[in-house]
Amino acid sequence: MRNFGSDKLSALNAKFEAQKIAFGPIAFQAVRVMRKLGILQMVEESRKEGIEVSSIAKKLKLSNYGVQVLLDAGLSIGVVRQVNNKFLLTKTGYFILNDPLTIANMDFTHDVNYLGFFHLEESIKNGQAEGLKVFGNWKTVYEALSSLPEQVQESWFQFDHYYSDIVFPLALPIIFQDNPKRILDVGGNTGKFSIKCAEFNPDAKITILDLPGQLNVAYQNIGKHGFADRIDGFAIDLLDAKKPFPKGADVVWMSQFLDCFSEEEIAHLLRRSFDALNDQGALYINETFWDNQKYEASTYSLNMTSLYFSCIANGNSRMYHSEDMKRLVEAAGFSIAEEFTDLGVSHTILKCKKK
Repeated sequence: MRNFGSDKLSALNAKFEAQKIAFGPIAFQAVRVMRKLGILQMVEESRKEGIEVSSIAKKLKLSNYGVQVLLDAGLSIGVVRQVNNKFLLTKTGYFILNDPLTIANMDFTHDVNYLGFFHLEESIKNGQAEGLKVFGNWKTVYEALSSLPEQVQESWFQFDHYYSDIVFPLALPIIFQDNPKRILDVGGNTGKFSIKCAEFNPDAKITILDLPGQLNVAYQNIGKHGFADRIDGFAIDLLDAKKPFPKGADVVWMSQFLDCFSEEEIAHLLRRSFDALNDQGALYINETFWDNQKYEASTYSLNMTSLYFSCIANGNSRMYHSEDMKRLVEAAGFSIAEEFTDLGVSHTILKCKKK
């Protein structure tokens, strides 16, 4: 097993890293506000000569004071630098402003997580998503999605779709390599993947398994794309282990889905998938396993996302280590037929066949 993390910093540098953590929420908001108000954009547009505080304040109709304190913080955070009283954007600042992944992560952190994370301690103690109560009285975020404020929904789906949309074109040739005719899209959400399947293969019929509220959104999208004759829905509370999946599937597809459940719940979902599949069928699990990442930044992001599950989503799931998932797959009666790694941003697809 690979080793993760190191402790090679000097005491002085380690103390500085500790201060970054201590003031982390403040630094986050400072950078977010600089992006939202257009301050970083103005600094970028003046990349050659730099720009003074007064010019930014005048153009954006902000006080010199407000712009100054933000940019001073930005110097310490590392998103801007200063030369002769003029500010310029750093490489880090460039990614804050222009990188779709960073933007999706920041908006998700602010709109979906920020207020609720005041309740992380309660969530860890109680094993429940205590942070979700800032939005209302729901047990999981999935029940709440269709009722959340519009901006929260937008940031949630932007985050979710950024990671999934990139891998979909890579996944389609994999799951259609055995020419399946009937596919179960478990936790199909807005129907995006099912629509991609219908576009990719004109003979495939797809059933989306999800909560009624999510299916209503999916039906609208399916209708717009003209696939109502080949994509249908099966309303189900996926947490109810007594509710079987429709039988006779050639493929069961679970994309960024099992990380939404505890190990006990995953075991039930895998067993129901086993029962739903034809004998020669295959279960495909698409996940961002934190140990299968090329870059430290990816591992960091995934482990922080685990805390979103703890505090906001459901209180008991996480981004899994690949070996933990394989253990659960084997226990459900499957074997790993193939493993496809380094897909999209950080994905792995496990092709599972009945033993």
